[in-house]
Amino acid sequence: MIPTNEKTIHMSDAFFQDLGIPQPHLHLGVGSASHGEQTGKVIIEHEKVLLKEMPDMIVVAGDVNSTMASALAATKIKIKVAHLEAGLRSFDRTMHEEINRVVTDALADLLWTHSPDADENLLREGIPAEKRRSRISYHA
Repeated sequence: MIPTNEKTIHMSDAFFQDLGIPQPHLHLGVGSASHGEQTGKVIIEHEKVLLKEMPDMIVVAGDVNSTMASALAATKIKIKVAHLEAGLRSFDRTMHEEINRVVTDALADLLWTHSPDADENLLREGIPAEKRRSRISYHA
């Protein structure tokens, strides 16, 4: 897990504490900025980590700028991408989250959805069945 600190370091710390998991050994430390600056910084910093570690696949979650940027960084250097929470759509392209969702899903090699609506959205967008995994459940 590589947090970007896209929101705030405090939120990131609370996330690990609440889930009872250890702090990761890497942080991209991107922080808040404009959409373009934040996206660019994540691509640059995540690419450095990916080139050093060379994983077979990365897993990205959600619809924030770092989700799309990390997926793009990995795809450019031929590392597979899995997207957790794939297929969510608001159908409002004025929302930056919607752009992040659509781009990330287009780049991903494996898409995990959590609802029938998300499955339908990916089907309608022509995402091949072999890339889709339906209805991942979240349990606290």
